[in-house]
Amino acid sequence: MRHTFRCLALSVVVLGLPACLAGMAVPAAAQGQGRVVTRPVDPNAGTISRGGTGAEAEVKTDRPSDEPYPSSGVTLYGRMGSALPPVPPEKPYNGPVDEAYGAYQRGLYRTALELALPRAEKGDAPAQTLVAEMMMRGLGIAHDAKGAAFWYGQAAERGNPPAMFQYALLLMQGRLVPHDKAKADDYMRRAAEAGNASAQFNWAQILTADNPGEKGLKLALPFYEKSAEQGISDAQYAVAQLYIAIEDIEPAKKAKAREWLMRAAKAGYDTAQLDMGVWFVNGVGGARDYDKGFEWLRIAATRGNVVAQNKLAHLYINALGTRPNPVEAAKWYVLSRRAGLADPALEDFYLGINDEQQKQAIDAANRFRRS
Repeated sequence: MRHTFRCLALSVVVLGLPACLAGMAVPAAAQGQGRVVTRPVDPNAGTISRGGTGAEAEVKTDRPSDEPYPSSGVTLYGRMGSALPPVPPEKPYNGPVDEAYGAYQRGLYRTALELALPRAEKGDAPAQTLVAEMMMRGLGIAHDAKGAAFWYGQAAERGNPPAMFQYALLLMQGRLVPHDKAKADDYMRRAAEAGNASAQFNWAQILTADNPGEKGLKLALPFYEKSAEQGISDAQYAVAQLYIAIEDIEPAKKAKAREWLMRAAKAGYDTAQLDMGVWFVNGVGGARDYDKGFEWLRIAATRGNVVAQNKLAHLYINALGTRPNPVEAAKWYVLSRRAGLADPALEDFYLGINDEQQKQAIDAANRFRRS
């Protein structure tokens, strides 16, 4: 099922519903609170009203290749570049104090390991998870992915939700432990049902992959929603897309599609920023607003989103949300073309401006790449 929103102006690039269907069919751990940051790009993300091709995303990481996640993620507020709000008063806690986790949180990794390892060897699941985490990250101990996999497995068998999530990823990858989809699915489902936000997102991914069409989307939606409510921006993006894509979704939810997309965009998710711009320009999920559409596309383009750069060029040509500016339009086209996103309409435009404007655009594109 694919929806395309028509726009009157030729320059406005029309998106379908990326990631809620084919683009999100492959399980990928959520960004924000989870570990793995991988967002497949919809193969039609670059489709425009005349010509155009798809764009591909490249995920780079400097972590060891045998590690099950390329980054530890950052908080939503950190990604927004905003100061943290005041910390609410802590509720009195009379339960047992976990000295190992306390040392870990203070950065005393060797102390944390010394406290956690004896407990892990006695079958304490939280301690086993902590040991696995430190081994995988090389904190207080040499990086040992296979050792971490062992301890994740031990903790997962004892029902620890974070461990079940991490071990499910390992089982899917089949590098550090034998590939076992059935077991991976079981652990992911159990972790999701236990409230792990990243597992909820991934279990929703699995449901959409294993159940093609609207049936899978409806099965996945409750888990996307729970994950979104816990701040996972990938899930917020998915909720927004599904609220628009599912035809018989209740009106109250459909009315909140733009709100969820906005939350993901503000969290720094560049694909959500791209779509936020397109939604405003095309009037998806609410009224048209060319000014806001231009601003969100500019944000995504400035952050390096190739599709947004392509679309921004169209807005500059047709003065939608901004004054007409052939040099800026050509600059963004040059940047997107260099990244491999062809566009015959923009190519015609570029060849139609004079030599001085082309030179200025190329100079501006070169300065952008160096900045």
